[in-house]
Formats: sequence, C-alpha cells, structure tokens
Amino acid sequence: MSLYLIGDVQGCNDALERLLLTLGFSPSRDTLFLLGDLVNRGPDSAGVLRRLMGYGASARCLLGNHDLHLLAAANGIRPLHSGDTVQDILEAPDREAMLLWLRQQPLVVHEPLLGQEFLLCHAGVLPSWSPVQAADLAGEVQALLQGHDYKAFLKGMYGSLPNLWNDTLQGMDRARVIVNALTRMRFCTPEGAMEFTAKKGVDQAPPGHVPWFDAPNRQTAGITVAFGHWSTLGWLHRTDVYALDTGCVWGGTLSALRLSEDRRHEWIQVPCDINRLNG
Repeated sequence: MSLYLIGDVQGCNDALERLLLTLGFSPSRDTLFLLGDLVNRGPDSAGVLRRLMGYGASARCLLGNHDLHLLAAANGIRPLHSGDTVQDILEAPDREAMLLWLRQQPLVVHEPLLGQEFLLCHAGVLPSWSPVQAADLAGEVQALLQGHDYKAFLKGMYGSLPNLWNDTLQGMDRARVIVNALTRMRFCTPEGAMEFTAKKGVDQAPPGHVPWFDAPNRQTAGITVAFGHWSTLGWLHRTDVYALDTGCVWGGTLSALRLSEDRRHEWIQVPCDINRLNG
C-alpha cells in the first residue's frame, strides 16, 4: 500500500494518467490525496473528475478555488472567465453527477498518514489556527456547501474582506475568511491579515507581509502541512511544509509525493503535455 500527495491537476488528465502510470498506482491498493484545483485551465476537466470519481475512496480530493469557481459558474452565480476551460463539464450528460460529487469533497484533511501528523489543504492555514481548529472551520464550510442552501453560500463566498480572522465572526463573513485562507491565501501579515493580489514567489512579498507558512508563532508549525495553489513558489520541501503545485497547467510538471514511514518521502514528477495545452 502506498500513499501519494498530488499537486494541482487543473484539468490535465493526460498528465495525471502519466503520473499514475509512473507511480504504478493501483486503486485497490493505494490512496491518492489531491490538494485541490482539480479542474480548469487544462484541456480535460471532465476527464479528471470522471477518473477520480471512478477511483472511489482511493482518491481523496480537496477543493481549491478553481473547483469552487466551477460550482459557482454552474449555478449561474459567476460568469466564466475568458481563460476558463470547464465547458466540457457544464455541457456533459453527467454534469449533475460531477457537480454533486465535487460538492461532497472537503477543504481540509487532518489525520496521521503513516505515523506522521499531516494537515492537507489547497492554499494555506492562518497562523492563529491550530490543526484541529483549521479542520473544524473547514467542516463548517463543507456543511454549507453540502446543505440545501448551498447556492446562497456560493453567492456570498466572493470578496476579500474581512481579511483577518476573529473568533466572533459569523455568517458569510466567517465563511468567507475560511474559504479565502484555505483556497486563496499566499501572503499574510505576521498577525494573519491576508493579501490576495501578490502571486509571485516568496522573494516578492508585499511590504509587511510574509508567506503564510513563515508567519511567526504559526500554530500548525508542529505538524506537516501540505498544499498546492502557489505555482510560482514551486516545489518546497521542509520538515513542516510541502508545496506541490509545480505549474503543470503552465507547462511545468505534475508532482506527487510518495509518503514513507521513515519520512524519506519520494518526489515524483511528469512533464506537462505542452503541445496539447498550446494547441
């Protein structure tokens, strides 16, 4: 049995297939953890979802900002952007099955994997959140997304304010901060105020901001956090942090981390099919 963490696929189904062949992945034996942004910008978002749905419990998928955007667009809440490539899902005969499946996926996984405590998310975790609190808050959003009034949640989740967590936040302000931290954040102040315009590498942080994983007194520093989302950051391998978005959809690579009990985790990559993306 092998456990794999996989970065942002973003509709690159061919690259995902090549990666799984390289891994020797068997759904009867192994488990995949995909760190969000399953769809959009790549050429075959529907193929990615159908593949992962077919793996059942062997593919444990997190939601990213592009996945939430698809749900909002499918429900007429936000228009598609010029670079979006999710029409194959929206026009598919099994559209509703794919969208329903997507709504059931979590924003956080917090559990031991091969004896090591992990917290998995798409973008980041606010410095004041403990691992348990991050998982609990993600569960609040997951309940909204799975509830009967999920369209109201999708409509209200957009916006960048408030940008600072407070335990007294309620309603959509509370949900919006949770969503933005877990699916959009890259930089924040040492106090945890989020900034969403900067998308470059760690050496180009806005004044007064740091990468969220370098915030002082981060309450998740005692465990290992794995995330995607930040393609300009690329592969980051520290004892407490793994970043796995290596820009497949931008002509980079699709990356996986094979976990091992001795913590000598193996890094595996396959190149993106650039000709198809640019065709």
